[in-house]
Amino acid sequence: ACAPYRRLHLCVRNLENININKNINKDTLLAEVCLAALHEGAAISSDHGKYQETNSYSQLCTMLARSFADIGDIIRGKDLYLGNPQESARRGKLENNLKVIFGDIYKELTKNGKTNSALQERYGQDSPNFFKLREDWWTANRETVWKAITCHAGQSAQYFRQTCGDEKNPSPTHKQCRCGDGDVNIVPTYFDYVPQFLRWFEEWA
Repeated sequence: ACAPYRRLHLCVRNLENININKNINKDTLLAEVCLAALHEGAAISSDHGKYQETNSYSQLCTMLARSFADIGDIIRGKDLYLGNPQESARRGKLENNLKVIFGDIYKELTKNGKTNSALQERYGQDSPNFFKLREDWWTANRETVWKAITCHAGQSAQYFRQTCGDEKNPSPTHKQCRCGDGDVNIVPTYFDYVPQFLRWFEEWA
C-alpha cells in the first residue's frame, strides 16, 4: 500500500523512543499514546488552513480521524507503513517495544490470581504479539486518544457525518470534532475499524 503524504510525517517519535526498561504499564502507555496524538493533532490543525477547501470545516475532522486511525493501527500491530530503511528500522523497533509492553501488561493482568481462565485463554495463546490484548486496549482507550488528537481543533470543526446521539436520533459533532457534553465519550469516527489500505486508497482518491 502506498502511504499518503500525511502518513509520512505522523508524530509518533515519542512512541518510538519509549524506554521499555522504565516499567511502562497500561496507564503510562496511554499517556504516551495521547501525547503522540496531541502533537499530531496540533500539527494537522496548524497546517489545515493552507489546504482546506472553501468553507469546509469538516476536512479538519476527517484528517484528524485518518491519523487517529493510523495511530490505532500502530498500537494494534496492523500498520502497513514501512518507509525507507531508516524509517523501517524505527517501525520495527517500535513494534518490538509494543510487544514487550503488552507482554508486561498481560503479566500484570494475570499475576496474584487477579484473572481467570477466560482471560488467560483469550490473551495467553496470543503471545508474543498479543494482538487481542492490543485490540481490547485500543477499544477501551480510543475515546481518550480522540480527545487528545482533537484538542487543538477549532470550535467550528465538525465531523462530516452525524454520528453522535443514537441510531434513532443521530446528531452532528458540537465543536472540536467532538460530540456534545452528554455524548462526549462517543468517538464520531469509525475509520480505525476500516482496513488501512482501504482508508489510504480513499485518501488518495
